[in-house]
Amino acid sequence: MSIVVTGATGHLGRHVVEQLLEKVPAEQITAVVRTPEKAADLARRGVRIAVADYNAPQTFDGLFAAGDRVLLISGNEFDKGRVQQHRVVIDAAKAAGAALLAYTSAPSSLKAALADDHRATEEALLASGLPYTLLRNGWYHENYTENLAPVLEHHAVVAAAGEGRVSSASRADYAAAAVAVLTGEGHENRAYELGGDTAWSFAEYAAELSRQTGEEIVYNAVTPEALTGILTGAGLPEPLAAIFAGVDASIEKGELEVTSGDLARLIGRPTTPLADAIAAALKG
Repeated sequence: MSIVVTGATGHLGRHVVEQLLEKVPAEQITAVVRTPEKAADLARRGVRIAVADYNAPQTFDGLFAAGDRVLLISGNEFDKGRVQQHRVVIDAAKAAGAALLAYTSAPSSLKAALADDHRATEEALLASGLPYTLLRNGWYHENYTENLAPVLEHHAVVAAAGEGRVSSASRADYAAAAVAVLTGEGHENRAYELGGDTAWSFAEYAAELSRQTGEEIVYNAVTPEALTGILTGAGLPEPLAAIFAGVDASIEKGELEVTSGDLARLIGRPTTPLADAIAAALKG
């Protein structure tokens, strides 16, 4: 029996593997990657490396074994048919007799276009008959704190979210939830609505940035159309810019405010405050 993590060298996947290494022997972990060179450090630590690509179904032939616990980390290639990519993993896991497939989805409250692929993947997973866990991850702190350069340059947080609030948490928090499910018991056929303990508004985010930098940073609320234009002007493809603007519109409606408490319960501690993520980003 292995714990198998797809997308293992991605931002979230690396956190998951690192935290698994603290809980189980390395030889029980399989990291699924497209580029083995990126996983060389994990291989040196005894993690099994499997090379496979969501876009090449045959690469998953024989990858899983009966009894495996699989974490399917959702793909980020929005233009390549993510649902079909995810089905490749689901089908291979089912054929092998996997004991559990956990999937990183989106909160059920999120109605933005970004969530469509997640809903369709959930339907495919439930239809497969595999024991499943839906990890409906809310927004990451890092979605914002990893892109501080333009904010600090222009002294402005620009978003189309009005006064909406976001229950974000750190990638490490969401990884800890996945690890709890992959190494624990009693999570089969459950859905967890995951988000940070404390929701924040973009005005509060700007205020916290101001406090930590000692500079005045304002919140510039714009329309979704204006935000789409700003993002395309910065080089983002128009369809992707529209998806991100759509998420902001959902935030304004309260669709990324998660109040279940599931994340803190799964990880056994409070979630990481946004202020801590800001402080770490400013130091970095």
